Amino acid sequence: MRKTLNKKNTMIRFALLILMMISLITGSCSGRKNKLDEKNLIPEKELVSLLTDIHLADGLLTMSKISSWTSSLDSISTYYQVIEKHGYTKEIMDRTMKYYFINDPKKLNKIYDEVLGILSEMESRVEKESIAEMAHIFNKWTGKEFYLLPGLSGNDSTMFDITLFRPGIYTLTFSATLFPDDQSLNPRPTIYSSSPDSIDTGKRLYVKTIDYIKDGRPHTYILTFPLPESKIRHLRGWLFDFDNDPYALEKHAKIENISLTFSSAVVS
Repeated sequence: MRKTLNKKNTMIRFALLILMMISLITGSCSGRKNKLDEKNLIPEKELVSLLTDIHLADGLLTMSKISSWTSSLDSISTYYQVIEKHGYTKEIMDRTMKYYFINDPKKLNKIYDEVLGILSEMESRVEKESIAEMAHIFNKWTGKEFYLLPGLSGNDSTMFDITLFRPGIYTLTFSATLFPDDQSLNPRPTIYSSSPDSIDTGKRLYVKTIDYIKDGRPHTYILTFPLPESKIRHLRGWLFDFDNDPYALEKHAKIENISLTFSSAVVS
């Protein structure tokens, strides 16, 4: 992440340096310090927003599909369009950048840092949204999003039935919280795969199970199992199973953050 931020910082400062060079070159001789003042400058807050948009536009122009039909002149024109979109002219932008560059470079550096902070926050948000979207795409779990025991509707079943179409390696990940007052004996998940036409009969391939920890804290459990057969199979079972009579005890648990992912590794 630090490498990404350093790269962004360099890109921002380079882009802004180009703007300042353009401003200084195209400006008149009135650019001396004693003739620059704070009148008619872009306010600092709006300047941060404007420079952020310029950097975003610069990023778009570096994309191959866009850069292939734009020229360097188009790029400069795009920067000017961004400035005008914020309600300012090139001349006001020139005057603002020259003022900070000559009179107050420390403030200009602070503005750079604010722009970098906004861009970093944008990057972080996009990364999180991308991860969430990818997780949604690759998640094969079609059961409930979460299970509460006892159930609010009186139904305590955590049974599920999911159709799997491809052979490979499957990984079931979930979080389970068993509270200290839970009275179930040897609580655990019980999971197996079977052919679609053999719900109660036929060959079952059981997934190696694990024992839940009963301490009132959420624990993440990961079950990885192969599905070697090429034909369609069902993944069935209960995320909460136990040894004693389900009608003679009190259950208190929560199961959430459930995902079922697939890898196309060859299974012998």
